[in-house]
Amino acid sequence: MEKNQINQNKKEEKKLESESDKKRIEKMINWYEDYAKRNGFKLNPNRKTVEKLMKALLANEEKYGARYCPCRNITGDIEEDRPKICPCRWHKEEIERDGHCHCWLFFKR
Repeated sequence: MEKNQINQNKKEEKKLESESDKKRIEKMINWYEDYAKRNGFKLNPNRKTVEKLMKALLANEEKYGARYCPCRNITGDIEEDRPKICPCRWHKEEIERDGHCHCWLFFKR
């Protein structure tokens, strides 16, 4: 296969990967948005921040096997880390107390 063809194939694969990631992120945003509405709060109004957090959640899922909150330290102990899966155990308390959760994904209405 020619070098140009190989480079073209890599570009096409990257584009498909990027489109797939965008769809996955959009689907996640919709889920978290619905979750927030059902629980009386809302997502961060800054779309770029929300997208960045979704990417961090996906990175944690790929690295650790679960969508751990990006602002929590992961120990590798499944039982100890389980409460850190987003939405984490502490998010509602933080929203009530601070007006937003620790990672700034969820905000008080």
